[in-house]
Amino acid sequence: MIRLTFSKGRVIGIALGAFFALSGATAARADNWRSCEKKIAHEQRELDKAIAHHGYNSRQANEERRELNRLYERCERRDRDRDRDEYRNYYRDRD
Repeated sequence: MIRLTFSKGRVIGIALGAFFALSGATAARADNWRSCEKKIAHEQRELDKAIAHHGYNSRQANEERRELNRLYERCERRDRDRDRDEYRNYYRDRD
């Protein structure tokens, strides 16, 4: 019979390592979303400024709307890709 012995320090180290490994992925996801939120808020302010200075249907306001829509799509695509990759990795790791 094989007997494994672990010191308290080793067990705590393993537990902390697992905790940090699992929490790191969540932190990265939150940072990505926060980054998107900041960019979207900035583009929304730019759109508001363009409307105030040039009018609601101006060329400048329409360009800001297009940029805001591109940003929304880019953030949504990144979220979909990340979710797809996580789904694939989950099932790949189970096999």
